[in-house]
Amino acid sequence: MIGSDSSKRDTARALIGRDRDLHAIRELAGLGTGGGALLVSGDAGVGKTAVLDAVAAGAHAEGARVLRAAGVEFEANCSYSGLNQVLFPFHREIEDLEVPFREALRVALGFENGSPPQTLMVSNAVLLLLRTVAAGDPLLLVIDDLPWLDQASAAVLGFAARRAAGIGVSFLAASRSGTPGANDSGALPEYRLQPLNEESAARLVSDTSPHLVPSARRRLLTVACGNPLALLELPSALPATRGPAGGDIPAALPLSTRLEAVFGSRVTSLPQPSQRLLLLAALEGVGDLGVLQAASRQTGDGFDLEDLGPAERDQLVSIEEGTRRLRFRHPLIRSAVVENSTSSQRRAVHTALAQVLVDQPERRAWHLGEATLEPDENVAALLEDAARITLRRGDAMGGMRTLIRAADLTPPGAGRSRRLATAAYIGAEATGSLPSAQKLLDDARHTAADPGSSLHSAAAAAVLILNSDSDIDTAHTLLVDAIEAGTHGYDAADKSLVDALHTLALVCFFGARPELWQPYHRALDKLTPKAPPVLSALAKTFSDPARTGAAASNELDELIAQLADVTDPAQLQRTGSATLYVDRLGDVREAQWRMVRMGRDGGPARRHMAGLIHLTLDDYLTGMWDEADQLAEEGIQLCAGHGYTGFAWYFHYAQALLAAARGDADSSDATTEQVIHWATRRKAFGAAHYAHHAAGLAALGRGDFADAYEHATAISPAGHLASHAPHALWATMDLVEAAIRTNRHQEAAAHVEAMREARIAELSSRHALLTHAGAALSTADDDQALQLFAHALDVPGAARWTFDHARVQLAYGERLRRVRATTESRGPLAAALSAFRRLGAHPWTERAETELRAAGSAKRRPGTANPDTLTPQELEIARLAASGLTNKQIAGRLFLSHRTVGAHLYQIYPKLGITSRRMLRDALES
Repeated sequence: MIGSDSSKRDTARALIGRDRDLHAIRELAGLGTGGGALLVSGDAGVGKTAVLDAVAAGAHAEGARVLRAAGVEFEANCSYSGLNQVLFPFHREIEDLEVPFREALRVALGFENGSPPQTLMVSNAVLLLLRTVAAGDPLLLVIDDLPWLDQASAAVLGFAARRAAGIGVSFLAASRSGTPGANDSGALPEYRLQPLNEESAARLVSDTSPHLVPSARRRLLTVACGNPLALLELPSALPATRGPAGGDIPAALPLSTRLEAVFGSRVTSLPQPSQRLLLLAALEGVGDLGVLQAASRQTGDGFDLEDLGPAERDQLVSIEEGTRRLRFRHPLIRSAVVENSTSSQRRAVHTALAQVLVDQPERRAWHLGEATLEPDENVAALLEDAARITLRRGDAMGGMRTLIRAADLTPPGAGRSRRLATAAYIGAEATGSLPSAQKLLDDARHTAADPGSSLHSAAAAAVLILNSDSDIDTAHTLLVDAIEAGTHGYDAADKSLVDALHTLALVCFFGARPELWQPYHRALDKLTPKAPPVLSALAKTFSDPARTGAAASNELDELIAQLADVTDPAQLQRTGSATLYVDRLGDVREAQWRMVRMGRDGGPARRHMAGLIHLTLDDYLTGMWDEADQLAEEGIQLCAGHGYTGFAWYFHYAQALLAAARGDADSSDATTEQVIHWATRRKAFGAAHYAHHAAGLAALGRGDFADAYEHATAISPAGHLASHAPHALWATMDLVEAAIRTNRHQEAAAHVEAMREARIAELSSRHALLTHAGAALSTADDDQALQLFAHALDVPGAARWTFDHARVQLAYGERLRRVRATTESRGPLAAALSAFRRLGAHPWTERAETELRAAGSAKRRPGTANPDTLTPQELEIARLAASGLTNKQIAGRLFLSHRTVGAHLYQIYPKLGITSRRMLRDALES
């Protein structure tokens, strides 16, 4: 046949018409210039594999080390199978990695057992390994058929590819254009390989099919449209001396279909032993000759390498030198082999492969699954075991897929429901695939009479309920019923029980009511031998931290000390939550950033969101407001992209809080109103408390102290720290200040007393700062107040809490000026002003400027009344009156009586030459 002579092989190597493409690809991939990454895309048959081969050959000739892997449809379900292909030559180098990276990589590749590694840890291990290998000679990684690579390997290699530049590693991958998932995020630069131009196409036909008659040649060039594979292979379907009709090339079919038909005809013309061997190779995926030979014996079709001869001579397959693995010349050939087989033949091959792959349980289980038509509990159990192996390797998405296949092959009943529910829980909690989780859970409900009895079913349902229109009580009842069913025996080692209790803690936190937490505490008391430390810590710090948070100090110390070695993202998230209300987020920042980086590189969305939440809140407290704003926006986009509508309120709260502090009260109010409405309808009072906190701060900023008091007391009544409403701790000073400004001195003093009785100053330096400052604000004794303010500002570590610290400095300066210690007031007032300006906290900046002007230290602005005409205090009163504030509001701002304000205005009018309040603005501007 024309397609199989040696001249075609030589021409293919020469790659007619591809010089410019080869040069561009080498340059874009960073070959010889320090490394880089590139995805080569194009239509089927356009020459992507040939171009990759040519680039690889050139790099090898120049001294680079070349590693290759290819995605295979029938291996896409095997976790890290692609990574195994790439790293196969580097077993010794893996052992030289530092312990955490070595262990993570060995567990992921299945070389040893251990805790499920984070994708980020595996990714960094691979990057370090490649960097080490490339330190000797440049390294080129070539990945053909990228979309068929298993997802776990694709995530890790994508991570490495994006960081390849500058370390001597070049990453070159190929994918058919328009294939979903190949480069959805656009993370890799892409080079679209175009068909050959007319001149190059004609030259290729002349060199490879010189005996075609002119009419057939013209027809071929028209139909092939410059596609090199079509130009090489379609002539094999034509007699060399076809008449004027120009050959029977069906132009109506897509080009890839026509090519597959041509390859199919060549496959079916092979001897039967060769065809059976090619089907084994197509379904085995790796091309391991040992496995193929052993599997052929299971089918009774023993072969030797001579049976490959006809397929090799027809250039359908080749044997790679060195690895001794069979490789299909083009993916369409593999497809043609499978397409031209019968379903019974395919099932027989899958069965034979399963019998051989006894030492590879994941692959064995998948082959058995493909060989099985009807429900089979034994095969389903093997697939469930394979799912556990995949999950232990850190591949949650792969584990979920395998569990779904196991459920498909499970006879109807509780077992099928349980497997679907477990897959749903993984989808909702680990992968961030909420729509898939909802469908799986619906299927589980249709399968079993009582799906709520499954812990994973209940936990998955609870997460879905939090992100739906249902209320918190529904999720709570579902979880409590499943936990208290008691079939699990309250074994602390039961992962499904521990996961369900963590989900219950989240639901209780959303609800923020004491009665919701009671079943959680009952379950913890029953756990044997004892509750896991993070569950125990959450019971103290996440439920009612005002009363029990300090008791978790030792547990938190131990949990935080272990974080460097923790690879489970769920543990990182849960430890972060346990630190929130005792102000120890700073101790877990690196762990939270690990989750965020992992999420940005394709890791679990649920953990990504948790990391963003914790970092955003810590950024707000410590004055990194620009970063907090950016992370909050990232969180909102993440929630929208993954359907986590029930978690978006965290990030809307952060944005509202920042807007309130920066003086954009309208934006803050609009957001908090939406959150309060959403939360109240769902009985998610914890979310409503967050929104009331932001709304109260906005009211303080605009001087509406009555509104601020209303919002603060919506979280917790004055004189009492509401039980199991943890965010009441964040609004303590707001409540006290608003009470003082609205002449509710008794309520302010009662709230300070409640703070003292709860001993919240023991939780953190921030709570100590706010407790002492609240006491100073609420006392009428000026000397005692000044001592308390000084004590508050002297708390070790208090300056870390930038905004709160500056607010206390401002209050201290205001009190000093009120007792006529004008000179002494300027120090704290100036320090507060500096902090507010840096943060962009405009309402508080204006207050600090007001106080400094009243204290006589601010410079006169151009266009304002002359200080020789008005005293500093008179000038400030005039400004406030001109802005529209009433005498009572001005008095609240400046700690004066409204009568004193009226008296000052009486003196101001004649000094400015005016007779009424409405003339103030013009007089001051003139």
